[in-house]
Amino acid sequence: MSDEGRIVIVGAGPAGLSAARAYRDAGGGAEVVVLGAEPHHPYQRPPLTKEYLRGEHGRDELFMEAQSFYREQRIDLRLRCAAAEIDPDARALTTDDGEVLQFASCVLATGSEPVRLPVPGGDSEHLVTVRAMEDSERLQSQSAAGVAVTVVGSGFIGCEAAVSLAMRGCRVTLVSDEDAPQAARLGEEVGAILAGWLEEAGVSTRLGAGVDGFGEDGRSVLIGGEELVGDVTVVAAGVKPRIGLAEAAGLELEEGRVRTDPSMRTSADDVFAVGDIAFALNPTARRPLTVEHWGEALAHGEVAGRVLAGAEARWEQAPGFWSSIGERTLKYVAWGDGYDEIRLDRDGDEAFTAWYGQDGVVVGTLTHERDADYERGRKLVESGAPLS
Repeated sequence: MSDEGRIVIVGAGPAGLSAARAYRDAGGGAEVVVLGAEPHHPYQRPPLTKEYLRGEHGRDELFMEAQSFYREQRIDLRLRCAAAEIDPDARALTTDDGEVLQFASCVLATGSEPVRLPVPGGDSEHLVTVRAMEDSERLQSQSAAGVAVTVVGSGFIGCEAAVSLAMRGCRVTLVSDEDAPQAARLGEEVGAILAGWLEEAGVSTRLGAGVDGFGEDGRSVLIGGEELVGDVTVVAAGVKPRIGLAEAAGLELEEGRVRTDPSMRTSADDVFAVGDIAFALNPTARRPLTVEHWGEALAHGEVAGRVLAGAEARWEQAPGFWSSIGERTLKYVAWGDGYDEIRLDRDGDEAFTAWYGQDGVVVGTLTHERDADYERGRKLVESGAPLS
């Protein structure tokens, strides 16, 4: 890539910041403009359901870089500014306030938004989702000790938030259509372990119970004809990628995301897609993968930034993430697109390792307090080692 022209990065989350940072680190000298729809400098989202929700971290601890970083690195960070349209052929982007930015290259890092359940009351403004800093602060303000909170969803966000709220002294009930937390992704045995952690933290559970609707004030959840009434309802039903901009621009889509090569290039010349919206080919896996992990957003952005600066870079690592549920931390690395066998290695203590296999080879590893297995597991997954 030439240092001439302008690079426009759409999205000021981890993937967008990582792309800008990697570009400068690799010696890129072109003008860099980063558009962020939120009013904040790029910040960490994982603490929003953990330390930040519990009041253990302040706002300053969330920000990924000091404000001086953007000035020193000559990154034009424009907050409260979203992209309205991209024309790849004209190499032009129009912002939501009508400004037209010509670009030599563009990186789409538009991220995801929370899923709203398609049931009566599912779009109520009284329901709380946790995706942005303000969401976590809103939940903090509503979750004093003794408050009854219903958390809908047993994914990692739901489990993290439920335990954090219990640690704040709330009376928490977690509702999920799964028979055990994360059973579909991690297996029933691991799900039973997570259910035990929730119970130990003081979280009541209503598992195997689908939500039929919500009350108008967002305080009640309807389950099989029964009304579960609380003070606050948190919905953690997953996220969906923001692909509207890419779709309108005519980029090739697959599996509801933007198809990219291992260097994060899309079907349009000099347009890249990174983070949650990317369906990126991973050469090690030998197939494209969908990922929604913080670490992969950083990795995608780094690849795109280095390529923009003229370096060779590809996304070829196995995806992974950490999740802290109260004081316990899970570490997971996996291709994430299925398994047909699980082997759970567990001693008398709390530590365990779950090995996931597909057609006799290791495709995933989940650990708790077994860091050596986690590190070894990544190598086994990436090498396609036999499940022994």
